[in-house]
Amino acid sequence: MALDQKQPNDLSAFWMPFSANRQFKKNPRMFVSADGMFYKTSDGRDVLDGTAGLWCCNAGHKRPKIVEAVQKQVEEMDYAPAFQMGHPKVFELANRLRDMAPEPFNHVFFTNSGSESVETALKIALAYHRAKGDGARTRLIGRERGYHGVNFGGISVGGIVNNRKMFGSLLTGVDHLPHTHLPENAFFKGQPDHGAHLADELERIAALHGPETIAAVIVEPMAGSTGVLLPPKGYLQRLREICTKHGILLIFDEVITGFGRLGSAFGADHFDVMPDLMVCAKGLTNGVIPMGAVLATSEIHDAFMQGPEHMIELFHGYTYSGNPIASAAGLATLETYVEEGLFQRAADLAGYWEDGLHSLRDCPNIIDIRGMGLIGAIELEPIAGEPTRRAFQAFLDCYDKGSLIRTTGDIIALSPPLIIEKDHIDQLFGTLRDVLQKLQ
Repeated sequence: MALDQKQPNDLSAFWMPFSANRQFKKNPRMFVSADGMFYKTSDGRDVLDGTAGLWCCNAGHKRPKIVEAVQKQVEEMDYAPAFQMGHPKVFELANRLRDMAPEPFNHVFFTNSGSESVETALKIALAYHRAKGDGARTRLIGRERGYHGVNFGGISVGGIVNNRKMFGSLLTGVDHLPHTHLPENAFFKGQPDHGAHLADELERIAALHGPETIAAVIVEPMAGSTGVLLPPKGYLQRLREICTKHGILLIFDEVITGFGRLGSAFGADHFDVMPDLMVCAKGLTNGVIPMGAVLATSEIHDAFMQGPEHMIELFHGYTYSGNPIASAAGLATLETYVEEGLFQRAADLAGYWEDGLHSLRDCPNIIDIRGMGLIGAIELEPIAGEPTRRAFQAFLDCYDKGSLIRTTGDIIALSPPLIIEKDHIDQLFGTLRDVLQKLQ
């Protein structure tokens, strides 16, 4: 392929993730550059980014501070070993992340993705109980329709059927809470009034297995990839109370809700519920370089800091944990969030966003609309016998009209960069209205 050729002439080698490979390769949709709120396609069109890439480019695209930091770091030092050695930027990033996080979280373990962060948090939870002499706690509790990445631990505690059913029996000793999506909450604005009682299912599960056998519960504060399911009022608080009562660790998967998406640094801040471990990725580096992290309280961290000082405390980690280039990107990203007040910007725009989102209620085939912060979901009535087809067609039509949306099943999911302007919001929902009005 010539260097100046914008569209490859052979698409067969790349097995695309979470994609309809055959459909795509018959009619490719190629992005070749990005700037601010827009992608540029291979045929020269601007496409408004209504999804922050994949829930990750919270500060928008081609941000100067981040670009400069990555370029400088590549020139200075490309890689440093992560085991038994360090480099300054990873410690600086951990400090910045600690300062941005809620008060209980004083320690950071770096990974390379949300999936790896979930695996790390689950392993830390299991190892923590063993370090405390409570090794009988081996069970993990997830939630129906939960998404926690695609590694074996993540799909075991996750609850999206298609992510699980092809891959065998998965981890043993896993159970699931019911999801929080109730029909009576359809078209509710913000957190639904009904459903806090669903957290009490944890008491039933604890009684079934014995609470002394449960290591951790993992949930997304707001379930994102499954189609934006909001926690009912009081639900997360009740989960926290039950976990505390039984000595169970509570893990928040903040891969989507972290870094301003709800108008606060983390979902834990937004809902004022503190877990014991917090998982993040995506917005940590603005999607520029793969990186994830697990934030831990001092109580959990210090439980491992025992025994001879020359011994490894936790036999876990990755070749690229705290990679220098990712660390540089992370530092520049966090600085961009703070300097531009992007979390507050998301909070300030949330009302305008919500009004635009719910203005689509009169469009055909819509059975629910829900959202919070700068997140939205439009749930469509599936075509009989052809699930996902209606939403996928909406995705294709929006792309043709210059707006990028995301679909999960028959749900349209929206999560724009936090730099979005009101005229961009109008453009996005105007495009959606046009598409939905004509959709079969």
